[in-house]
Amino acid sequence: MRRGLAGGLALAVLLAGCGADGEESGGAASRAPAAPTTTEVIVQASDEGFDAAEVFREASPGVVTIRSIFGGGGAEGSGFVLDREGRIVTNAHVVTDGEGGDREEADAVFVEFPDRNVLAAEIVGFDPFADVALLDVDPNEYELHPLELGDDRELVVGQPVAAIGSPFGEQQSLSVGIVSATDRSVRSLTQFQIEGAIQTDASINPGNSGGPLLDAGARVLGINQQIQTSSGANDGVGFAVPISTIKRSVAQLRRDGSVEYAYIGVSSQALYPQLAGKLGLDSDYGGLIAEVVEGGPADEAGLEGGDDRLRFQGVPYRVGGDTILSVDGNEVIRPEDLARYIAGRHPGDSVTLEVLHEDGEREQVSVELGERPASGR
Repeated sequence: MRRGLAGGLALAVLLAGCGADGEESGGAASRAPAAPTTTEVIVQASDEGFDAAEVFREASPGVVTIRSIFGGGGAEGSGFVLDREGRIVTNAHVVTDGEGGDREEADAVFVEFPDRNVLAAEIVGFDPFADVALLDVDPNEYELHPLELGDDRELVVGQPVAAIGSPFGEQQSLSVGIVSATDRSVRSLTQFQIEGAIQTDASINPGNSGGPLLDAGARVLGINQQIQTSSGANDGVGFAVPISTIKRSVAQLRRDGSVEYAYIGVSSQALYPQLAGKLGLDSDYGGLIAEVVEGGPADEAGLEGGDDRLRFQGVPYRVGGDTILSVDGNEVIRPEDLARYIAGRHPGDSVTLEVLHEDGEREQVSVELGERPASGR
């Protein structure tokens, strides 16, 4: 891992689910370095318009605790009410177990509401790529309190936020903080990254998984998903799946009970001016193709990965392949741009890539996208 570690401690990324015995249900995993954000601090946490007590009063009736039963064990997390028909949103890792496409649903799931009523829930479906699950309960005569969904596209660094959930099983816990960064790339339940994640210093701990991250109007900006930690608990670096991603997942899960994502079949690294100068490339931006998956859409379109290895400014690169400059006219500037543009398409769609070859020639290349596998790139 390239990110420097204070005190030489090993840094882990923990899914914020909590097992019945208080241990992390998602285990630990290393996280790839995130791209630097270009947003500026324009809203301060001391903003007089942010009333944490009011946010809690408005949102807490719609925040639930979720208990999942796996064989002889259990796991606990959080969630929120999506609508009055009984749909609940949480993280997929709260109600499933396993790896990638081999994840298995819990044997039973129960949802506890703030009024202490506990209802059995059905898993409508889950999205391992975004770590989102959709549950359904029969509200019968119970009055549910759905939360209003916000818009993560308007977020700015420094904006105050609140998290509500059940850290370590302590239900209806509120923590507050700010948006520490936007557009982070964090690990999903597959080999692919979740793009556009929200970083926050609001305290998030095991058991917060699936609970909402809220703005000053008690609107859901995302669901709390994981923490980066050297201690096993919150170190002030938490991440939430953005609501725009959640909306996409939920729409497919409601319709089909499953999700599908477009797939191009490359791994890439971001090009920047100094690296471009080192490589003699006539562009200071783009995605350097490190590897092309054999038989994948990019391979079928004739794109090539790098054959040579280079360490530059302390970072290893695979070079000598093609560089993707844009996708349908959208320039690839930041490391996550290529993945984000492809994720916004559908399997079977064709995209036009502007490609810079190693010999300096630029070419427009059409690629028909495939369906993303649960493992691989």
